[in-house]
Parts: sequence; structure tokens; C-alpha cells
Amino acid sequence: MMKKPCVYFLTNKNNTVIYIGATSNIIKRIYEHKSGKYKGFTHRYNCDKLIYFKQFSTMDEAIAREKQLKAGNRKRKEALINLENPDWEDLAENWIFDF
Repeated sequence: MMKKPCVYFLTNKNNTVIYIGATSNIIKRIYEHKSGKYKGFTHRYNCDKLIYFKQFSTMDEAIAREKQLKAGNRKRKEALINLENPDWEDLAENWIFDF
């Protein structure tokens, strides 16, 4: 189920930063963010809370949507999150990472 192309949003514990990414394996990618594997933007701003994700049929579709979302302003991103996850809960909180 989760090994499908996805676009996802991460934030920090105070919900002050929104990071948008695309991946072909959401479980593995979120594990990488939560474990601090990469020392880039998400690590620097402590973005490890999954607040939104959407699956797509192809990676090309996911990447196109990622670019579209990144071009939007914060208000539009917040509206999308609030529609799907109004409490901004960590959607991966109970995921099992067995890598």
C-alpha cells in the first residue's frame, strides 16, 4: 500500500515550518526524516511530523503535484492540511519502521 508515489508535508513540533517532498516509499522516507539520516532542511528545522500525504499512480504525477504545491503560498498549504488533518497530528506516529 505505501510503496506508491506520494507527496507529503512535514512540520516541526510548533507547526511553524512546512516542508513538501515526494517519494516512492513513504514509510522509508518518513523513517529517514525521523531518524535524522539527512542533514538538510528538515533536520535543520526539526521537521519530523507527517501532517499530510497523498498517493499518486506515477512518480511523474507526484513530482508535478509537489512542484505545484511548493509554488503555492503558506495559506493554501494550511488550507489543504486543515481539510485532511485539522488537528495537525503526526500521521506516522503509530507507524512501525522495521528496516
